Amino acid sequence: MSLIEKPVETPERREFYEKIDSSSYTALWTVLSDIITPEPRSTCQSHLWHFDEAKAYLLEAGNLITAKEAERRVLVLENPGLRGQSRITTSLYAGLQIVMPGEVAPAHRHSQSALRFVMDGSGAHTSVDGERTIMQFGDFVITPPGAWHDHGNDSDQPMVWLDGLDIPIVSVFDASFAEEHHEDQQPITRQVEDSSWRFGANMLPVDYERTRLSSPIFNYPYERSREALAHLERQGELDPCHGIKMRYVNPVDGGWAMPTISPCLQLLPRGFKSQRYRSTDATVFVVTEGRGRSTIAGKTYEWGPRDIFVVPSWKAVTHEADSDAVLFSYSDRVCQEKLGLWREDRGNAIPL
Repeated sequence: MSLIEKPVETPERREFYEKIDSSSYTALWTVLSDIITPEPRSTCQSHLWHFDEAKAYLLEAGNLITAKEAERRVLVLENPGLRGQSRITTSLYAGLQIVMPGEVAPAHRHSQSALRFVMDGSGAHTSVDGERTIMQFGDFVITPPGAWHDHGNDSDQPMVWLDGLDIPIVSVFDASFAEEHHEDQQPITRQVEDSSWRFGANMLPVDYERTRLSSPIFNYPYERSREALAHLERQGELDPCHGIKMRYVNPVDGGWAMPTISPCLQLLPRGFKSQRYRSTDATVFVVTEGRGRSTIAGKTYEWGPRDIFVVPSWKAVTHEADSDAVLFSYSDRVCQEKLGLWREDRGNAIPL
């Protein structure tokens, strides 16, 4: 038997397959090469979404439906190869959410983990389990699974952020639950930014007991993260594939900040051109600053501030920066690492 080629289908074999099909059987040798593939294989495609176009659509949607009526006024970024599935990769979801001035996106909770990455505007807030944080451009915000959360915009400008969720992962396990709060906005029981002071100062409360796998910090301010990248750039130590790439961590154990999603922030200095790289975690990139281009499996995408693009699993990618560029990204790497599946190839001779 071959893992690549299927056995010849004779009339007798076809008759047998049809007979067992009526009793809900399938002959493994007829599908083995489709379900255990020599390399990652899916219909996920590389693609780029321009933010200017997306914002125009979001503003139009803002005049069509309220945040309360929609529950979440979001435009889903559907991968062209996965249309109709609400997926940007085979395992992850992405959407752009807009909250207009004075609006509230009602409180609810669900099994799925969520991240927010602020794309446009400042001064809106997110509340998670009784704590409120004020959102600024570039902030990375976590909503742990099962946590009550709501959003509001007390500023005078629309707020737009990227929602990244593990919806497809939870669906694989058929483990989705969701619940609406009885109030649009949950009661606030702790000071603003309490978790940042409690867990984000290289200390933990002496009797802290872990209750969640997610980081107890739920807002990682961009200003501080960007400063760290700038400091490391001055050291001049560039990874040939990533420039300077840092992962957001859980201060409790030093692991990834989320249990199913791996968020990162990286700096590509002006003129930097990366070596070819590929890995098994399909990755969503958000351009926070700068301009440049990425070539994915031989196709080049020109990007600028706030644009979003996706690199499918095991497709070779290179990045080139025309100016200092900062990219936020997220993938399912943490899941693959836990399952012993994650693999990367940092060679210069990766076949396209």
